[in-house]
Amino acid sequence: MNKKIQYNNSDPTKPTFIEVDKMKIYVASSRRNKYHQEVVKYLRKKDFKVYDFKNPEVGETGFSWLEIDPDWLEWTPKQYIEALKHPLAEYGFDRDSTAMREADICVLVLPSGRDSHTEAGWMKGAGKKVFVYIPEPQEPELMYKIYDDIITDLNELSNILKQEKDK
Repeated sequence: MNKKIQYNNSDPTKPTFIEVDKMKIYVASSRRNKYHQEVVKYLRKKDFKVYDFKNPEVGETGFSWLEIDPDWLEWTPKQYIEALKHPLAEYGFDRDSTAMREADICVLVLPSGRDSHTEAGWMKGAGKKVFVYIPEPQEPELMYKIYDDIITDLNELSNILKQEKDK
């Protein structure tokens, strides 16, 4: 995780190792999660590179179904399937899925919904470590045992991530 190979364009047979200063973390949570921004800010302050789906680029807000239709909560299943093909949905999916592929680790922040659980499950299946952050009491879930750790404190999360970076 600390070194990547970069090939010299003039001689592709000679790789050059470059240091990667920051571990990339994908924070998976619900748009309505009140802890999301706190986690993103805390991890950035600890010098991790964090993808924030709510603000993926400077001056840009993340995808919202409201951008497609203010009545999105009233959609039929067929309308939902069609909305997945909308250019804004395609763009949001591409941006988030690229960040997932590029991330080293996922932090699933509870409470969260179906999208964030899908993201965390995909990342675990892709061989990436997933840590579940539970800042308040939640209904227990047996299958969280597939993840690498369940954490209740941001300092503990930061310490574990630092250990992962140093491996």
